[in-house]
Amino acid sequence: MILDIGEVSKRSGLPASTLRYYEEKGLIQSAGRRGLRRVFEHSVLERLSLIALGRSAGFSLDDIADMFTEGGRPRIDRAQLAAKADELNRVIRRLGAMRDALRHTAACPAPSHMECPTFQRMLRLASATRARKRPSLTTTKA
Repeated sequence: MILDIGEVSKRSGLPASTLRYYEEKGLIQSAGRRGLRRVFEHSVLERLSLIALGRSAGFSLDDIADMFTEGGRPRIDRAQLAAKADELNRVIRRLGAMRDALRHTAACPAPSHMECPTFQRMLRLASATRARKRPSLTTTKA
C-alpha cells in the first residue's frame, strides 16, 4: 500500500516537515512522488514507530540511523541498549532524589528554607554540579 506524505503525517502524528527531515537524514525513504507529493510504502509507519521509541528512550537521530542496516532492517546493538538503560537509571535516581528533597523542602517546618538543612544540602549539591560542568579558567588553548 502506498501512502502520500499527508496520510503518513496523519497516521504517525508527525508533521510533513519532520518526515522530510527524516528522509534527508536517511532515517526513512520515500517510494517516489505522486505529482508534487512524496509517497511512502506502508512499512514506513513501523519504521517511524521504531524511531519514536528510540527518541523516547533518549537516543539521538544519528544513533537511531545507525540502528538500521542499509536495507532498512533494524540492527539494534544490545550493549548500546544496556548502556542507555544504565544511563536512564542514573537519571531516575538523580530525579528521584531531587523530587524527595523538593517535597521535604515544601513541607519543612523551618521558618525559612535557608534554615533547612535539606535545602542547604540541595544548594551545595547544585553548586558542586555547576562547578564540575564549568570549564576551567586556567586552561588555555595553544
